[in-house]
Amino acid sequence: MKIKFESLLLLLFLTTSFNMLFAQNEPIEKISYYQMEPLNDSLFITIQKEVYIDPQDPKAEIIVDLRDQSNQTVLIKGVLYPFLSFKPETRANIISYPFKINLEEQINFGSVFTRVISKFPTKKILTPPTLYQITSTLNYINPFLQLFGGERFGIPIKGNLGLSIGVGTPYSFPLETNFVEANIHLIGFYIGIINHIDALTDSRNSYSYNNIYITNGYQVGYTIPLGNFFELNYQHILTKPSDSELNYFNRNNVDSLNFKSKILQGNYYGWEFRYPISVLGSTRAKFYVAKYLSEIHIGFTGRELSLVGSTFDISIDAMPASDVRQPEYFVNLMVQKIGESWATSTFAIGPSIIFSRDSKGKFNSISAFLNMRIKVGTSL
Repeated sequence: MKIKFESLLLLLFLTTSFNMLFAQNEPIEKISYYQMEPLNDSLFITIQKEVYIDPQDPKAEIIVDLRDQSNQTVLIKGVLYPFLSFKPETRANIISYPFKINLEEQINFGSVFTRVISKFPTKKILTPPTLYQITSTLNYINPFLQLFGGERFGIPIKGNLGLSIGVGTPYSFPLETNFVEANIHLIGFYIGIINHIDALTDSRNSYSYNNIYITNGYQVGYTIPLGNFFELNYQHILTKPSDSELNYFNRNNVDSLNFKSKILQGNYYGWEFRYPISVLGSTRAKFYVAKYLSEIHIGFTGRELSLVGSTFDISIDAMPASDVRQPEYFVNLMVQKIGESWATSTFAIGPSIIFSRDSKGKFNSISAFLNMRIKVGTSL
């Protein structure tokens, strides 16, 4: 079977991403030169406060060098600080920190099979979520601005009042929809406008038969006030598409296979059942089952997961049922620590891929594209 060019590009990027993800070192006893795994937010914040770093980043890159007794240092996001700059209690916590990556590791022939498994932080696989994640009135607060899809970028204004914006739906792939939204949040409720930017889908022509299109409308939602685990939402489309818009939306439909784009019209009632949790020290993560725009979604999304010294975002979404579109399965991986100094935690970039039925009716990767997110402010 002919291998598609986009699949080759994706394979190349995934290989590079996973090399960055796992090309780290294993902690051993009495380590004098090591990187601290970002798996203890409070300690990382304390370390930065004591040397007046503001704002603090709980996923900052911290490298400790205790090899020279007369010149012991701590490197934080590319800036060097004397070890004695910290309080005795903090120094003791740094020395006794259990999740260390040995930067003097000796590699042997067996390391190719054992180094990743032996470094896996089993004590930090699953931990409780943050307060913001389990509070029904504050869960919208989110410092991560994602280029396409994902959780909405949430801006707190005062108390329970805030704003959120998003490009694409919370469950969509890059260039899969012209959907954009802006909302106002207050004590668990939100109301907002939904509109379109057709340029978002202009460059995706080959498989646009599985796209979602919108004209304009509004939406409301409410998170049940018993913790952040169940949300109800409603969308109403105000304007019917014109004939020219319909021609554009349906330009690549495959009539012989009944493949057609989803064009939003009328009303949609939906819900999301989610379980917020911290996975591998993540600052935001959740498992979810949802009905959105008459489609079922099952998946996991996580921000700033930490593994063997690397920090990354991952999203996995399965859409097994839709009233119009073909079922599809979406994977998104974005690797952090690409930049240096303060930029190590500012942005992440990586591949997104959709698996579904192609124009010949065979299950295949139908689209691959890069996605990116920027972190505005500190993690929650």
